[in-house]
Amino acid sequence: MMLRRSILKFIIGLIFLSNATNLLVFIATGLTAGKPAFVDNSTPSPENLSDPLPQALVLTAIVIGFGIFVFTIALKYKYFETTGTDDLDQLKQTDK
Repeated sequence: MMLRRSILKFIIGLIFLSNATNLLVFIATGLTAGKPAFVDNSTPSPENLSDPLPQALVLTAIVIGFGIFVFTIALKYKYFETTGTDDLDQLKQTDK
């Protein structure tokens, strides 16, 4: 979708790429079902804990991805307001 002529399709492709990267990081670190990341003092052994770092990285990446999404939507709005088109091929006609 990122190779399409429409800027909106490019933005949707950027969102898909961001979500796929988050999923890849989360799955690559290994899924530990039933093991919490943080517990109280009753669980002393580290084998019963999940690694909180990948969860924190993915959460941070989601927040950054949302910020990039909002920024690109604002850029698209100003772009459409200025040029009156969403198609990148029509910009070649405005260079004259």
